[in-house]
Amino acid sequence: MKKTSFTAFLSAIAVIGLLMGCSGSKTPPVSERIAKVWTASKIEWNNVTVYTKGATSNVRPGYANYQLNLSAAPTVTFTDFEGTSFTGQYSVPSDTQLSFSNISPPISGNTTGKLDFTINSISDNELVITQTTTTQKTGGQIVKYTLTNP
Repeated sequence: MKKTSFTAFLSAIAVIGLLMGCSGSKTPPVSERIAKVWTASKIEWNNVTVYTKGATSNVRPGYANYQLNLSAAPTVTFTDFEGTSFTGQYSVPSDTQLSFSNISPPISGNTTGKLDFTINSISDNELVITQTTTTQKTGGQIVKYTLTNP
């Protein structure tokens, strides 16, 4: 009887250990998942597509060179659709917000040096953000970026 109880006890411990070890991996926070170099896949201005990667008749073909580098937190560097490079700092105040500050050189018509975005979705290879701060550079349009990480 002692041998049976001991075997049952060891079996129960082994099962509990296995269940605890299989609890799954936790998803890293958005601030870590966003820290990559992103390129344009699809860009929309006021819900009108102006760029799609690989398309031959893009309204804004310059987005082929767009790059958003968030890999060296808190520094952000990005190249816009006109080929202008900007540098600043970024923060992720919540899982649905991305903010840029101290942007240099100043963006046309933006006197605050800030840009704010809503994070619509994020996965390992895709980031969808909507710029909530308008600029003269895009004619005051609301810009939605679908970005990929190669």
